Amino acid sequence: MDRLENKVAVVTGGNGVLGGAIAIGLAKQGAKVGILGRSEDTVQERVEEIKKFGGEAISLVADVLDKEKLISARDKIEAEFGKVDILVNAAGGNIKGATITPDQSIFDLELDDFDKVNQLNFKGTVLPTLIFSKAMVENKNGSIINISSLAAQRALTRVMGYAAAKAAVDNFTKWLAVEMAQKYGDGIRVNAIAPGFFIGEQNRDLLLNEAGNLTDRGQTIVNQTPMKRFGEPEELQGVANWLAGEESSFVTGIVVPVDGGFGAFSGV
Repeated sequence: MDRLENKVAVVTGGNGVLGGAIAIGLAKQGAKVGILGRSEDTVQERVEEIKKFGGEAISLVADVLDKEKLISARDKIEAEFGKVDILVNAAGGNIKGATITPDQSIFDLELDDFDKVNQLNFKGTVLPTLIFSKAMVENKNGSIINISSLAAQRALTRVMGYAAAKAAVDNFTKWLAVEMAQKYGDGIRVNAIAPGFFIGEQNRDLLLNEAGNLTDRGQTIVNQTPMKRFGEPEELQGVANWLAGEESSFVTGIVVPVDGGFGAFSGV
C-alpha cells in the first residue's frame, strides 16, 4: 500500500520546479493531487506528467493572492476528490526591485517591489491556508507544509525582500501549528521545509553563467555547502512525503532544512 493512498493534496506552485517535484513525489506515494498555479498551460503539463506514470491529478488554475479563485479551486478539488488532507504552499519567488545588487545599497530598495515580494511569499502562503484548511478543521485531520528558505535563517546578501518574507513564513508556521493544535486537536499539523540552494529559472543566472559554469556567487555557495553541490528538486520529496503522512503524526511547528549542510557549516 502506498504511504499516501486515499489522501488528497493541493500543491500551490505545483507547476514550478520545486513545487512540481513535491507534487510528483506525493502522487507517486498514492495521493490525489491538485496542481495549483496561474498558468493554465504549465499546470496542465504537470497534471499530464503525473497521469503518465499512473498518478491522479487535476488542474487548479488560480492566483494565490486571489481569494475568489482559490475558493473556486477548493470547490473543484472537493467536488472531484471529496476532501483536502494535505496543503503544500510552494508558490513564491523573488522580485528584482526587492534585491540589493552588489553595486547598490539598502537605500536603493524599491518599496513597491518589497511589498510585492512579501505579498507573493507571505500572503500567498497565508491566504491558501485559510481557504484550504477549513476542510481539515471540519475533518480534524490534515497536514500543512509551507515552503520557507535558508534565507529566512541565515543572512544572505542580495535577497533582502525575499528573506524577510520567508522569515515571516517561518513564524507563521510555528504560530499556526500552536493555534491548530490548541483549538482543533492533534490531527492538524503545520510544518515547513527550508530548501537550501536548488537551481531554478529565477536564480539560474545568479548561480551559473551562459556556459553553465559556476558564477562567483555559485562557487561561494558550493564552498559553503559540505556536500559540495546544489540540491536536486527530487531531494525535497522524501521530507515532503514524511511531513504529509502519518509517520510524522507527532511532528508540528518545525522547519526542516534540506540544504546539504549549508546551515550547519561555519565556513571554518
